[in-house]
Amino acid sequence: MPHHLQFAHWIPFPLPRVFAFFSNPENLPRIMPAASATKIVRLIRMPPPSPPADATQPTAPEHAAGVGTVIVTSFRIVPFLPIRAQWIARITEFEWNHHFADVQEKGPFKSWRHRHEFAREIRDGIDGTLVGDLIDYDPGFGPAGSLANQLFIRPQTQSTFAARQKILPDLLS
Repeated sequence: MPHHLQFAHWIPFPLPRVFAFFSNPENLPRIMPAASATKIVRLIRMPPPSPPADATQPTAPEHAAGVGTVIVTSFRIVPFLPIRAQWIARITEFEWNHHFADVQEKGPFKSWRHRHEFAREIRDGIDGTLVGDLIDYDPGFGPAGSLANQLFIRPQTQSTFAARQKILPDLLS
């Protein structure tokens, strides 16, 4: 059964800097909970398109992962247990300083699509960025998967994004 999650968080850093951070897959382990011990096992980076001439120039464009990039990660299924799982994701969309999306090619879900969205937003005179996450996923396993989603998957995903929101300002400083 398909499920949808949506998160939004404003951070007081300029859009090109925030987008550059998120579009570099090497930062993924840094924004995951420490207990997951997420590691990048393999990275096949495809270059993103050239930024539009009228766009605010991105920071470190050479680190961005364009369409076709494959990211293979390993993570702990249950924190503090040595059992690890592998997740293979592919970047399917990329627009400078606006969004990128990835889909799970292999991993714990029947399907997973995550669209990362970015928008410049000034609050109290501070040039910041609204970071949005739209996640459509299906844990599989019918009613058992729906129950697992209610009891574990949704709460753990919400916790992961809440933790990310807390650490982002330090990571971007």
